[in-house]
Amino acid sequence: MRYRRLGGTGLQVSRVCLGMMSYGSPTWRDWVLDLDAARPLVRRAAELGITFFDTADMYSLGVSEEVTGTLLRELFTDRDDYVLATKVFMPMGEGPNMGGLSRKHILSGIDASLRRLGTDHVDLYQIHRWDPDTPIEETMEALHDVVRAGKARYLGASSMYAWQFAKAQHAADLHGWTRFVSMQDHYNLLYREEEREMHPLCLDQGVGVIPWSPLARGMLAGTRTREGRTTTRARTDEVADRLYAEADFAVVDAVAEVAAQRGLPPAQVALAWLLHKPAVTAPIVGATKPGHIEDAVAAVDIELSDDEIVALEKPYVPHPVLGHR
Repeated sequence: MRYRRLGGTGLQVSRVCLGMMSYGSPTWRDWVLDLDAARPLVRRAAELGITFFDTADMYSLGVSEEVTGTLLRELFTDRDDYVLATKVFMPMGEGPNMGGLSRKHILSGIDASLRRLGTDHVDLYQIHRWDPDTPIEETMEALHDVVRAGKARYLGASSMYAWQFAKAQHAADLHGWTRFVSMQDHYNLLYREEEREMHPLCLDQGVGVIPWSPLARGMLAGTRTREGRTTTRARTDEVADRLYAEADFAVVDAVAEVAAQRGLPPAQVALAWLLHKPAVTAPIVGATKPGHIEDAVAAVDIELSDDEIVALEKPYVPHPVLGHR
């Protein structure tokens, strides 16, 4: 495993982040693994040097945080040996204040997350999306207070427009509040719209990019093909149906061709491409089988040639902006 600073901070994170959405309660999603099924996978990730773990309060409606906290306490003897990230924004109940980025929800949300995680702080506290109904000044001040209280070490954001991200950073700068140090956005070989504005902004401002869905919800790994879908998640993932289209299979074919020439799994090639991008600190990889973790870690050491990168990128078809909601 290799490690890199998260953006312009001094925080070192593994170049692969293990996404914990796959662990929690199978009643939330059919493909989610419970605590016992998740344990060997998270243990293997730790053995291979992964020290960066990302969850959210809404994954399995809190159960993912419970599983994450339990397993990290089992696997690491020192709290400083791993980097723990979670998120706030999505509704956690039916009440009008059970979601969003109001001061009320942020302050109650961090306390609830810490209880479920079984820790006194998270290393990275992220807003899961932009909240159009709350003034950004209210959100940024509340997040700053979370940091000042010692409940979070750093702040991060997730999918939004570049102008919104710049507005949030400006509000923090204007008032002397804590800035965002990371951007968790939708980015992979099938969806590269973030290269237009968000990633240049992040590079300029020293913000680390930690993409979600680096394998396009399994499509780049071969779980969704023209002929059908090979896994439970691929068959039931309605979000993927909104994000990707038939034209994207041309990119999948290019990945498969480069992978065949190299004698590598397509997932390793797709992740290696992502890891060579200068804005990217660590892709967030989901894993429900040991091979998923092995592929992700192996990708860290793969060097693609300029010709291979051209071949992978050439079939790309521009997309409408996706993943902000």
